Amino acid sequence: MDTARTTVGSEPADQTALWNGVAGQAWVQAQDLLDQMFTPFENLLVDAVLAQSPTAVLDIGCGTGGLTTAVARALGARSRCVGVDISEPMIGAARARADRENTRAAFVRADAQTHAFPPGDAEMIISRFGVMFFDDPVEAFANLRRAAADGAGLRFIAWRGAGENPFMTTAERAAAPLLPNLPARNPDAPGQFAFADADRVRGVLAESDWADIDIAPLDVVCALPEPDLVRYLTLLGPVGRALHDADERTRALVIDTARAAFAPFAHGTEVRFTAACWLVSATASPA
Repeated sequence: MDTARTTVGSEPADQTALWNGVAGQAWVQAQDLLDQMFTPFENLLVDAVLAQSPTAVLDIGCGTGGLTTAVARALGARSRCVGVDISEPMIGAARARADRENTRAAFVRADAQTHAFPPGDAEMIISRFGVMFFDDPVEAFANLRRAAADGAGLRFIAWRGAGENPFMTTAERAAAPLLPNLPARNPDAPGQFAFADADRVRGVLAESDWADIDIAPLDVVCALPEPDLVRYLTLLGPVGRALHDADERTRALVIDTARAAFAPFAHGTEVRFTAACWLVSATASPA
């Protein structure tokens, strides 16, 4: 998913319920903030698409559609750009964005792991943080291979490990004493850091018939306005979900404690962090 997801901690087993509930609504509410934070990744993937100039592009885990619409604008009327996401709230926001911006992008609410895509249609498949949430990654990427034309390119960005991304775990570490029911982190479960192990990613792609696999570290400085930090930490991730049902006293304590914990990332009116990711590329092997 677009973006897809900066959620931290363990995810509920049912990804459909997660992203069609509080988490999906939160991403819609934070759409402008997340678009701003992750613009560098959007630009990188748009450039990758333009380098291949495909006529049919799939954006997997498209979220609220920022990357999909950016690719559609860059390619123009000669290409079809389709974003796919499991979240109805986010797909609704993506469609509204495309209408508002008068952009030729289409959106499908579906699970990309099992959706019956037109076989051999996509000339390029892309994703910005949207492919780490599959229950069965091999099944998912095999399904995407069936959707791809022979020789089609695959380009996606996924997070490296939690240890290399301290910004992403700051809120939960700071809030843990105040929110004792925060879920434990499970690195093997679908979630933000599920693709932290490059060897695992390589194995998943090879087993699902992708070739020319390249996995390169990508470190990008991202930023958000300091006044938006509270909105960020109260909407997203397990802390955001826990605060959704917290009483006002707990909420105030968590906000004060977590905000203070972000001090190392504050630089005047801006909060900056380095996103430690993988840039993954592959090619659809001939059938």
